[in-house]
Amino acid sequence: MKRFLEKAVKWILTGSGFVTSAVILLIIGFLFTEGAGLFGEPVVEEGYVLALNDDNPVRTMTAAEIKAVFDEDITNWKELGGPDLQIMTFRLEDADEYFSEEELGSRYEHAGAAIASLVKSHPGMVAFVPESLIPENPGLNFIEDKNISPGEVLGGKEWFPTATPAPLFGILPLLAGTLWVSLFAILFALPFGISIAVYMSEVASERVRGFLKPVIELLNGIPSVVYGFFGLIVIVPMLQQVFGLPVGESGLAGSIVLAIMALPTIVTVAEDAMRNCPRTLREASLALGATKWQTIYKVVIPSSMSGIASGVVLGIGRAVGETMAVLMVTGNAAVIPASILEPLRTIPATIAAELGEAPAGGAHYQSLFLLGVILFFITFFINLCVEFISSRNRAKNR
Repeated sequence: MKRFLEKAVKWILTGSGFVTSAVILLIIGFLFTEGAGLFGEPVVEEGYVLALNDDNPVRTMTAAEIKAVFDEDITNWKELGGPDLQIMTFRLEDADEYFSEEELGSRYEHAGAAIASLVKSHPGMVAFVPESLIPENPGLNFIEDKNISPGEVLGGKEWFPTATPAPLFGILPLLAGTLWVSLFAILFALPFGISIAVYMSEVASERVRGFLKPVIELLNGIPSVVYGFFGLIVIVPMLQQVFGLPVGESGLAGSIVLAIMALPTIVTVAEDAMRNCPRTLREASLALGATKWQTIYKVVIPSSMSGIASGVVLGIGRAVGETMAVLMVTGNAAVIPASILEPLRTIPATIAAELGEAPAGGAHYQSLFLLGVILFFITFFINLCVEFISSRNRAKNR
């Protein structure tokens, strides 16, 4: 009976591990499938076309150029390799400015022919209209609608997924914001975390350590939204007053909040690594005449460096993947930051803020899954670093 129970438990554990691994692989596969679908979407909003006068030689435009044209940042076709003509833009909602109700028809049945005639009579016009309205053989040219390219996404400097006629999915502002906030968070958390770990491991009495350790570990259990409220109420107004900022929501506020959140991980892992430093090394250092602080600086910390580095990398992982706290204090501006005092937006905050509003299956929806893929690669790289450091630590201790 006992042997049967042991085998049953073994099979249950094996099955649980297999099911867990299969679920994780399915989640990753789903994430990659949805994210890759973005590169099969057209540049111009689906179901619409960009119609030009037949004499206009321009045939291709990037999403950024289309947006610049309709935002009137580009006002002459010469800037796009076309003739020296002033650009005129037309959207369907502008129809009432050009046509009467009779010309359009009560159900817009004549709208396509009317719009085609308008574009023909204005050499510099570009019309953004539903494809279904365009009549057969309209005598117009159309901007070639290519699929969204990886270069536009991975190298794009503007994130504007709701723009029309062509949404922009440049991830550089989001990637820069994520790395910027995480870098400064670790720069703030590292010296404090190592200092607290040294104090708890080498200086504090057992009574003080017994009190501090559970308190610090308890900080890991505080919901991130609570940290976000603390940052919004305390840190943001303080930074606004100290630096004279128009708004206190900035990358610096996010970095400080993330540094506070990463501290428990760094302190716990680093303190455990230091306490695992062999007692013989400490005693040998003291026997050779080194002071207690010299022993800490030249013996304990170097011998525990692998464990300390693991704590730092885990802290980085916590900072990179954080959502709610960063969403509340960074200002959510999807621009490449030039300073840590400027508002910015991170990848996790973007996914959390926009996923509920993105139509399922659309380009915006798929772009958010692609952001999840990029975040997966970042955290995967961090986990590889942890595994590499841990393996070095195990090899060193043999």
